[in-house]
Amino acid sequence: MRALAGFALIAAAALAAHGTAAFAQTASNDTVVATVDGKNITEGDLKLAESEIGQELAQLQPEVKRRALVEYLIDNQLFANAAEAAKLQDSPEFAKYMAYLRIRALREQFFEKTLKGTVSEDEAKKIYNARVAELKPEWEFAARHILVDSEEKAKELRAKIAGGADFAVIAKESSTDKGSAAQGGLLGYFGLGQMVPEFETQVAKMQKGELSEPVKTQFGWHIIKLEDRRQKPPPAFEQVKDTIMNSLAVRKAQEKSAELRGKAKVDYVDAGIKKMVEDQKKQQAEAMEAAKKAAEQGAAPGAAPAVPPAPGAAPATPAPGATPPAAKP
Repeated sequence: MRALAGFALIAAAALAAHGTAAFAQTASNDTVVATVDGKNITEGDLKLAESEIGQELAQLQPEVKRRALVEYLIDNQLFANAAEAAKLQDSPEFAKYMAYLRIRALREQFFEKTLKGTVSEDEAKKIYNARVAELKPEWEFAARHILVDSEEKAKELRAKIAGGADFAVIAKESSTDKGSAAQGGLLGYFGLGQMVPEFETQVAKMQKGELSEPVKTQFGWHIIKLEDRRQKPPPAFEQVKDTIMNSLAVRKAQEKSAELRGKAKVDYVDAGIKKMVEDQKKQQAEAMEAAKKAAEQGAAPGAAPAVPPAPGAAPATPAPGATPPAAKP
C-alpha cells in the first residue's frame, strides 16, 4: 500500500501541475494497459501522457516511469469521472475551456505535421557543415602535472624525471593534488581558459612530450609534462542534429506566424496593449530611419541602432513542442 501511495503522489503532483494536456503526434496503439470502471487506458494514452509530463519523470527508471504514467492516467480518469458526475461538462466554463484546448491542439498539430514535418536531415546537415566551417580552430591540451609546496622540491623531482624516473610514478608518490595523483598526474584534455593563467601560459608554449621547469601558481609549484596537443574537434552531427532540426522548425514557425499575421486582421482592443504595439511601431520606424541615415553617411557596419522585431511578432511565442534555437556547434 505504501508503494502504491508513492505512485499516487507522483501522479497527483503531475495532475496538479498540468491543468491542460499536450496534444502530441503519436502512433496509434490500442493495447490496453489498465482500466478504470471499464474505461480503457492504452499504450497510446501512455505516449500522450509522456509527451506532457515525461520530463518531470526523467530521473526515474524506465519501468518506474511507466508505472507513474499509468497512475497519472488513472487519476486523470477518476477525476474526469467525478467531474462528469457533478455535471461540470455542462457548464459554460467547460465549453469555453474545451474551445481553447481545441485551438491549442490544432495549433500544435499544424506545427507537428505541416512545419516540423518539412524539416529534413539534409537541411540540418547543410547548416551543421556551414557552422563547422565558420568555427575558429581551438587548441586543447592533455597534460600531467605534479604539485608540490616548494620550488626546491619541484626542482628535485624534475631532476629525477629528467634522469629517467617515470613521471606517473613520481606523481603518485609526491603530488599534493591527490585527485590527479591517483591517475599519475593526468589531467586529461582541457582548453584555453580552463586552467589558471600561469599554468595555461606554460602549457601553450610546450610541445608533445616536453617537461616544464617548475611553474608557480596560487596552488603551489607544478612540474608539467605535455602528453598531447590537438585542435578541438567539433561535436559530431548526430550529437546536435535534433537541436538543429528543432531550431529549423522554430524558424519555420516564426516565418509562418509572420505570414499568417500579414494576412489576418488583428485588432488590439485592450488599450494598454494597443499603446504598447503603437509605441513599438514608432520605435521601429525611428530605428529604421536612424539606420538609413547612418548607412547614407557611411557608418561602419554594426554602428547603426538595431532594428527591433516587427510589432506583431514580439514578444515571440514559442513553437509548440519545440526547443530554443540551436547554438553554434
